[in-house]
Parts: sequence; C-alpha cells; structure tokens
Amino acid sequence: MGDVAEVYHACYRRLVVQLFAFTTDLTEAQDAVQEAFARAVARPRGFAGIDNPEAWLRTVALNVVRRRWRRRRVLDVILLRERPLHEPIAPDHTDLRTDLSEALDAIPRSYREVIVLHYYADLSVEEIAAALNVPAGTVKSRLSRGRAALAARLDGYEVARA
Repeated sequence: MGDVAEVYHACYRRLVVQLFAFTTDLTEAQDAVQEAFARAVARPRGFAGIDNPEAWLRTVALNVVRRRWRRRRVLDVILLRERPLHEPIAPDHTDLRTDLSEALDAIPRSYREVIVLHYYADLSVEEIAAALNVPAGTVKSRLSRGRAALAARLDGYEVARA
C-alpha cells in the first residue's frame, strides 16, 4: 500500500473507528484522521519509506488529538483566570452512546488509549509501546488498570484473573 488514495480507501473507516473509540467524538476522530491523510499528501514522496502506512497514519492522528487536547487544557487555564468558572451545559446524548463508549469516555485517557489500540486497532503490547513511546511494562499496567476501570463501570462484567 504505497499510494495515498489506495491507503485512504483501505484504511479510512477503520482509522476513524479507532480514533472515535479513543476520543468518543466522531467529528474529532474524522478531523484527526483527515489531518493525518493531509500530512501524508504533503509529504514529497507520500508513503515511500514507510513500512506500515496505516500505523503511521494512526500515530499521526493520535498525536493530532493529543496536541489539540493539550491546547484546550492551556486555553481552559487561561480562560479560567479571566472569568469565574461556569459549568457548561452538555447536550444529553446518552441514548446515542453504547454502554462501552460511555465507560471508555469515563476512564482516564492513558487507559482508554491503550485499550483502544489493543482491542480496536489489534496492536500488540510492543507495537503500542512503540507508538506511544512508553515501556511495554507501562502498556501492560495501563491495560490491566483500564480493564479493571471498565469492568467497574459495566454491569455484569468482571476482570479475568490470570
């Protein structure tokens, strides 16, 4: 898969699903994946020299999301200094979400990230460690804690003991 159009047709939907599971926001997931493809198109040689274009796109899209989240946190801090805190009124979308997406949304991002990459993207612990630039032991720990956090939020599920 070297041609950007070919990779787009083969991977776009799968990448959006993976990013949606991570962000729980379909628009943000689509934007991040589109940004990743835009960066691929902007490369002088496209995917030449990239062994796994889908993994490269996933990493770029995840980094786009992380950068946006960091910027939002900084902006929130700046805005909170300027005016008093008001709780935003969020629209009720509970009827549109599944129990799993609600549970994923409720757990810490670091846990959600490894769970999505492991179960949705079907990446190994080593591949996740490389993508996130963390040790494999950290990935294993986050997977274990993430599964426990999900089980606590999902009725009828228990974490299997190894």
